[in-house]
Amino acid sequence: MKKILLATTALGTLALGIWTAATYPAIGGIAYRLDARVESTFGGLHAATVAVSDSQLMTWQGGPATATETVVMIHGYSADKTVWMRFAPHFTDRYRVLVLDLPGHGETAFDPALRYDTASQARRVIEAMDVLGIQRAHIVGNSMGGFIAARMALAHPQRVQTATLVDAAGVIAPQSSDMDRLVAQGRNPFEVHSRAEFDDFYAMTMAQPPWVPRMTLDWLADDYIARRASLARIFKDFAGVGLLDPHLAEIRVPVLVMWGAKDRLVHVSAAEVWTRGIPHAQQVIYSDLGHMPMVEDPERSAADVLRFITTQPTTAEAKSP
Repeated sequence: MKKILLATTALGTLALGIWTAATYPAIGGIAYRLDARVESTFGGLHAATVAVSDSQLMTWQGGPATATETVVMIHGYSADKTVWMRFAPHFTDRYRVLVLDLPGHGETAFDPALRYDTASQARRVIEAMDVLGIQRAHIVGNSMGGFIAARMALAHPQRVQTATLVDAAGVIAPQSSDMDRLVAQGRNPFEVHSRAEFDDFYAMTMAQPPWVPRMTLDWLADDYIARRASLARIFKDFAGVGLLDPHLAEIRVPVLVMWGAKDRLVHVSAAEVWTRGIPHAQQVIYSDLGHMPMVEDPERSAADVLRFITTQPTTAEAKSP
């Protein structure tokens, strides 16, 4: 009997170990999604699907029905709408807010038949605005999203009230970042093969990351591993393609260039390229932050964006003779 009990206990322990190993990262994912749902809801946002010509875009939307101005937020490469989770609620008291998951990101599916260059992504944002009856908007974009915001300002100035470029890709930085050096060696740090590689990559994304449970980080790592092929395709389509250096002087909408000086993905020297190239562009540099100021310090970065957009003419004023 004692041997049977010991064998049963051993099997139970083994089963518990297998179950824990199998479900541990999944629990981290559940916690991550639950936190996003709770925080976005309390922040005045609700989930909604927007159908554009080639995609079903998953979005968060919010703000008062009577709002006369809209803020559209566009995430960076490999990220999703949750990077705006603690930033967007600072705008929902006054502005209509639209936060997007672009194709191949977050809850919007990757489709290998689509193109992922910034012109194609900008078109999808414009189409989403059309569907929602948004004539003009303040566009806030981070990294690849900043590249898209700048392209919208260049190609569709009548639709862009202001553009805020947060650590934006899209120009050639005078100095190389850590990521630039890795890519030059043939390694894209976004293409993750293991949890250890993810930890190295995650450390590059922020100088002051918010606390995240280890099980959630492991779930994020597994998600990046699973998405490696699609992320490689998206990177090929947009990275270094159609850079805007020759066209900066053609951007005529009000622009705020916002950057974390400790950015390891897009070197802070790129901020001066944007600011000097775009007429009358304004600049905010955070000496203590990295690539994602809206995640690292949402209150401070939101206050700076609000200060910028509230000093610009409203849609009605802009149309006045």
